[in-house]
Amino acid sequence: MKKITIAIDGFSSCGKSTMAKDLAKEIGYIYVDTGAMYRSVTLYALRHNLFNADGSIREEELKAQMKNINISFQLNKTTGKPDTFLNGENVEKDIRSMEVSSHVSPIAALPFVRAALVAQQQRMGAGKGIVMDGRDIGTVVFPDAELKIFVTASAEVRAQRRYDELKAKGMEANFNDILKNVEERDYIDSHRATSPLHKAPDAIELDNSNLTIAQQQQWLYEQYRKVAE
Repeated sequence: MKKITIAIDGFSSCGKSTMAKDLAKEIGYIYVDTGAMYRSVTLYALRHNLFNADGSIREEELKAQMKNINISFQLNKTTGKPDTFLNGENVEKDIRSMEVSSHVSPIAALPFVRAALVAQQQRMGAGKGIVMDGRDIGTVVFPDAELKIFVTASAEVRAQRRYDELKAKGMEANFNDILKNVEERDYIDSHRATSPLHKAPDAIELDNSNLTIAQQQQWLYEQYRKVAE
């Protein structure tokens, strides 16, 4: 098997990270959750009062503090999957909150944030043997990736998955609020000026609205085998 770069893009809460993590573990590749990186910057901004009362971002202050934001991933021995660390603190649970979800798209739309994180992501994947998921992996970060997947599902299905995930973690959740957040994020992600979400021309589309995790994992592994063999 040759080492390749696998780019998985798609809408929020459509299971990209689960697919990517499980595939990376199965084939022995490095996994990078780029969404977690943008969520970590968002969490930092929330903790350091870089949002105004109207929800706008104090961009110049955040830009000046980007050098203070160090994001890394460490393997969780219990789950067998990587946890996200912000300046040495495990923030895997904190970055999945609704508060972060409702603020992450405007943060991710900032050109200086994207430039900083894309550069870091490209360094991570320079040696191939990597699975990376996000919004612009196949179009901007790794336009030459050997395997590109674009994942989608209905907004209602994605909201239900997000609701179930939060409840399973013992966190407060309201389905209607989550559905509204999913739809708002779809619009922002697809219409932002810098690296908008869209399917790369050579990406394979997967609508997993009616698929089990096992079914989509099998499908993804088959796509990997076709390219890597």
